[in-house]
Amino acid sequence: MNALTLPDVAAQISRQALPLDWVGMCGIALPVLIGGHRLQAMADAGVSLDDHEARGIHMSRLYLALETLETTELSPTSLHRILRQFLDSHEGSSHAASLTVHTDLLLKRPALISPLAGWKCYPVSIEASLKNAMFHVELRIQIPYSSTCPCSAALARQLIQQQFVNDFANKTLEHAEILAWLGSPNGIVATPHSQRSTAILTLRLNKEIEDLPFQSFIDAAEEALGTAVQTAVKRADEQAFALANGQNLMFCEDAARRLTTALAKPSLINALSVRVVHAESLHAHDAVAESSWTRGAS
Repeated sequence: MNALTLPDVAAQISRQALPLDWVGMCGIALPVLIGGHRLQAMADAGVSLDDHEARGIHMSRLYLALETLETTELSPTSLHRILRQFLDSHEGSSHAASLTVHTDLLLKRPALISPLAGWKCYPVSIEASLKNAMFHVELRIQIPYSSTCPCSAALARQLIQQQFVNDFANKTLEHAEILAWLGSPNGIVATPHSQRSTAILTLRLNKEIEDLPFQSFIDAAEEALGTAVQTAVKRADEQAFALANGQNLMFCEDAARRLTTALAKPSLINALSVRVVHAESLHAHDAVAESSWTRGAS
């Protein structure tokens, strides 16, 4: 008996002749190597469908091309190679390809004062695209931090001043009395409100960059903000964290400007977008600010 030829439905002519911008798969589970560490990831992979007569693409060819990520360090070079393979496997029908990898980066971070340390999770994405021989890699990073409202701090200080007047009006005070009052619950009658906040950074790498410098960007962002959330702490660390918040009062606008100034480095990136979200503890809504920077733009 002659073996039957398996049908290739994707190669059949489309009944509606129309090119498509992107066709592919989302949510592909796979392991990736970043900084020598194997991480669980999800990938979105696809190509354009320029052949308006073709009914579809060969998704299995895209899927199989991702196998190299299991053993090859994720880098601009390896991403370019995979995208080139996407297009080569669809020669004549696609001119653009993209691959986005979503994963969580785990970094061990030290406490502020004590010798303790703990792991922090940073959701990250790597988006690579190849279109008409133009290759781009963008990194997206989510960074949690604490933000204390400057307005709330000023209002709290005013209430403390008023309480001081109420308690000590027309009294001659000794240093010890003032010190005791400052350390008592009756003295500090109000505190400013703070909230856990999130910075979402999108950075387009220069073509000369050969790795994915996640940690250097995270370090620079956390240094600029000054109030990175902590992991394992002792009381000395918690006190240092309170001091850091008090010395880094910021609205969402302040945070966006700090991050843009710290990260807009032409030696590393061509473009940057910043979005900060302060999950308000006073309001039922969030305070949000966005900023962008492009190399060479006036």
